[in-house]
Amino acid sequence: MKKVYNSASDALDGLLFDGMFIAAGGFGLCGIPELLLNAIKEAGTKDLTFASNNAGVDDFGIGILLQTRQVKKMISSYVGENAEFMRQYLSGELELEFNPQGTLAERMRAGGAGIPGFYTKTGVGTVIAEGKELKEFNGETYVLERGIIADLAIVKAWKADATGNLVFRKTARNFNPPAAMCGKVCVVEVEEIVPTGSLDPDHIHLPGIYVHRIIQGQHEKRIEQRTVRKRETA
Repeated sequence: MKKVYNSASDALDGLLFDGMFIAAGGFGLCGIPELLLNAIKEAGTKDLTFASNNAGVDDFGIGILLQTRQVKKMISSYVGENAEFMRQYLSGELELEFNPQGTLAERMRAGGAGIPGFYTKTGVGTVIAEGKELKEFNGETYVLERGIIADLAIVKAWKADATGNLVFRKTARNFNPPAAMCGKVCVVEVEEIVPTGSLDPDHIHLPGIYVHRIIQGQHEKRIEQRTVRKRETA
């Protein structure tokens, strides 16, 4: 099965449709599938629902799709630092479903593992639990959360081989593996495709069975919050 494609648009060919549900990796500005998001923007696919830890910033990540009004709903944990997101949400143009970070990651992982739902204490007694089933275990109350299964998963990894085995770097590993797992189809962009067999099996973070299409490309290394000291003068 050929998994390596020449470009993001080629890798997404035949997969996109209006109103689809997409799971996207990324943590802050780290590990964002920027090439695939740009290709979705160019394709003009609209009325999208995204499950993603955050919505990027105004001109990067999912933020570029907010600018073009291609996103209908966000399922997220953190949505700060995006002025356009805030404007659309407060004006009623954008739907928002908040999830605690661990809950969102587990909803993705559960969907990928074929688990339809799970109980967690996180969110009990808050608006997160409103309208959801509650159940007691050992005298403690838990809320039922549903597993996520997306039409498409788009993720970014550091390295891949031609069979789709993936290695992530540092905090890019937070949400990209569970996002990859929960997509009916998973498309991955990587910094480097290495020869099959060259990755140490013990160092593979996600096996290629989850991955359907791969592209290699150049990526921007953004810093979300730059903090520096003032230069000392003699």
